[in-house]
Amino acid sequence: METRMFATIRRYEGVTDPAAAATQVDEKFVPFISSLPGFIEYFWIDLNGGAMLSMTVFRTLTDAIEANEKARVWVKDNLSSVLPPPSRIEAGAIVVVRCCP
Repeated sequence: METRMFATIRRYEGVTDPAAAATQVDEKFVPFISSLPGFIEYFWIDLNGGAMLSMTVFRTLTDAIEANEKARVWVKDNLSSVLPPPSRIEAGAIVVVRCCP
């Protein structure tokens, strides 16, 4: 039986202090997002030049889509001092996975 996973991606541009943003995301946002239904895994990626990317993996597409909305509101209410509103939010099926040997 095939096990599908779904990713939600949020891109932030204009982050003025990436180190502070990473610390706040790690200490505050990760406990929030990891408590949501269907959570599997989370990544915070520094793209340089003030751009950062958040990727979360969920068990179902419904979980991923609902998490996007909850994350958008939570970040606005709790991390607006270090993160601007996301410039792009998407969710979709993970179709290829390759992990560490």
